[in-house]
Amino acid sequence: MKERVFSGMRPTGKLHLGHLAGALTNWVRLQDEFECFYSIVDWHALMSDYADSSQIKENTHEVMLDFLSAGLDPEKCSIFVQSTVPEHALIHLAFSMVTPVGWLERCPTYKDQIKNIQNKDLGNYAFLGYPVLMAGDILLYKAGRVPVGEDQSAHLELTREIARRFNFFFGPIFPEPDILLTPTPKVPGTDGRKMSKSYGNSLMISEDLKEMWEKLRTMKTDPQREKRKDPGNPDVCPVWDIQKVFNLDLGERERLENGCRTAGIGCLECKKALFSHLERLLDPIQSRRRYFEAHTDELHDILRRGARQAKTVAEKTMEEVFQAIGFFQ
Repeated sequence: MKERVFSGMRPTGKLHLGHLAGALTNWVRLQDEFECFYSIVDWHALMSDYADSSQIKENTHEVMLDFLSAGLDPEKCSIFVQSTVPEHALIHLAFSMVTPVGWLERCPTYKDQIKNIQNKDLGNYAFLGYPVLMAGDILLYKAGRVPVGEDQSAHLELTREIARRFNFFFGPIFPEPDILLTPTPKVPGTDGRKMSKSYGNSLMISEDLKEMWEKLRTMKTDPQREKRKDPGNPDVCPVWDIQKVFNLDLGERERLENGCRTAGIGCLECKKALFSHLERLLDPIQSRRRYFEAHTDELHDILRRGARQAKTVAEKTMEEVFQAIGFFQ
């Protein structure tokens, strides 16, 4: 049997090129090597969006479209919505019984988000307990590997600690999953900051390519290169950071880099080269998205099938948990 992998993504709406490079491309590769469970984790979205949950359903639909358009294959992996498998909530409750509050309060991601997210009330128990639900998501499927970027490695280590602590009290039920550290390439937005929908600087996977070109055409480059004749420095150019992710033609990249440093080419030529690669990449992706937009019944069938597959595994795990705890069955 193949080793299991679990990963999830919050439904925040249509996904952008950062999601494609940082997660989805890797997920597509993993589905050929592992038994993969990929979830749209809507309970996680509710942790910060409980004051207005009206968009969660629509956002879930949009994320599912991007999952399938990027190449996730329901014949190779299980794709489902977290809340349709109630065992996620059950295992979260079970783990919350044994997780010390101090572990959660020391989580670096929790501290950073409380400090930086000012437009939402994050003073609820669920937001503090986010890593407990994340641990439940992973351990419910006894996943041996979890693909995460470096920014999530602290959460995965907490998952391992929760597994150890639960096993200590109730017996050896859960494995301690290994980090499947995935490269998280730097994909800046149109203003040079990290690509994020909250910044309004994203290039969306599903975006009309003509509109994407207009965004890319006017995107900031090396701030010191004010005129065409000025030599540039790709090391400080956000367009070049995107070029390094999506332009896999190393020969062309070398030519463009040399041309920039010597003022042999202008920024527009570099942007045109990048856009040609984005166009070739996104054309089949957007074609698949249009298909599923027109066949929503098929999309819903995929989610129902994925939920059944996930629930089969999840129910078995919870039977072991209840028996180990000593609940009446």
